[in-house]
Amino acid sequence: MRNKYFKKQQTLAEITDKYPELIEVLANKGFAQLNDEKKRKEFGKKITLKQAAKLKGLNLNKLTKLMIEEIENKVEDVDITLKDKRKEREINIEGLLPCPVRVPLMEELEKTTDNFSKTVSTDLKAASQGLDWLKESISKESSAEDLSDIFISAGFDLFFDKKLMDKFRRKGVFKDTTGIDDLNEVFKNDNVNLLDPEGDYSVIGIVPAVFLINKEELAGRKVPKSWEEILSPEFANSVSLPVSDFDLFNAILINIYKKYGKEGIDNLGRSMMKSQHPAEMVKEGGRKKKGEPAVTIMPYFFTRMAKRFPHMEFIWPEDGAIISPIFMLTKKESLPEIQPLVDFFASEKVGRILAEQGLFPSVLPEINNNLKDNSKFMWPGWDFLRNEDPGQLINKLTEQFNKKIREVS
Repeated sequence: MRNKYFKKQQTLAEITDKYPELIEVLANKGFAQLNDEKKRKEFGKKITLKQAAKLKGLNLNKLTKLMIEEIENKVEDVDITLKDKRKEREINIEGLLPCPVRVPLMEELEKTTDNFSKTVSTDLKAASQGLDWLKESISKESSAEDLSDIFISAGFDLFFDKKLMDKFRRKGVFKDTTGIDDLNEVFKNDNVNLLDPEGDYSVIGIVPAVFLINKEELAGRKVPKSWEEILSPEFANSVSLPVSDFDLFNAILINIYKKYGKEGIDNLGRSMMKSQHPAEMVKEGGRKKKGEPAVTIMPYFFTRMAKRFPHMEFIWPEDGAIISPIFMLTKKESLPEIQPLVDFFASEKVGRILAEQGLFPSVLPEINNNLKDNSKFMWPGWDFLRNEDPGQLINKLTEQFNKKIREVS
């Protein structure tokens, strides 16, 4: 593959300045600091692409090929506009994909749409970018006519905020046509129903929040095995929370409030010692520095990286891993034209990418999620989500959480 875009002797800062779409690719290859603009410029200007590959033990030719493919898939500020630009844009997909699986999912999506008779335009950003860009767009829409055909993302606020997507859902704009009518055994065993009884939302997988314990920081305390223990006075100022991982942190707020009320949110604020992105949590956890958090709350995916540290222990909460479901909304009036795309996201192929490459358990019965039979989950349930206003509730809970942090700091 001919490389006309960058040189191996260029620094990461030079390359990502010109091709910002490569930040995510390089971050997923071990350079998480590139997600932070300040660190990207400081760290990135000190290391060339060739040096970076050697540092992480990566095959430079394969990495270069992956970067070229990402650049060539980027067309006019849209992640992928699939083939034949002469055709009128007719099918649109928007949302966020979990960072660890975004690239393979986009590659498979492109293969799926290669032979479509109509243009498919996707704006599926990395989850680390947050949903503010999409929420702002949806808030300005008064008619469903201009909505994209498919929305996909983890998290509750966009999909259930009564001023955002829920205002269209209540008008019957969306319909679940995935055909998923049975759940994976891990969810049935815990009696967790992720099938929308009203047939509006689709759930294709979940992002679970689990514990990573730094045993050197326990100071005589027992290893906490439940959220109840994490919220206890014993673990005040001892916990690292993924505040910057908006979807997962919002799920934590909602679930803690649902189970423990406002007192639970105060206790969560009391427990927090610091906030870090999960990738940084793992990196810091391996340094054996004193004064680090005893407990890190992180997506299950990142425990894969932490296994190399003998002083760290992964715990699946006994009272359930808090989950941030990966939702999909399909516009009913776009059917049956978009059904092949719905089928793609609900396919066994996507389920395997989620479960095997991202450790994001799939809802599909045929997927082996490689979880223990007694793995439990914590999620608020459909009645709670429909009766409350999660978008506004998250704002209130965030304010209360931050207030408690100020009080105890």
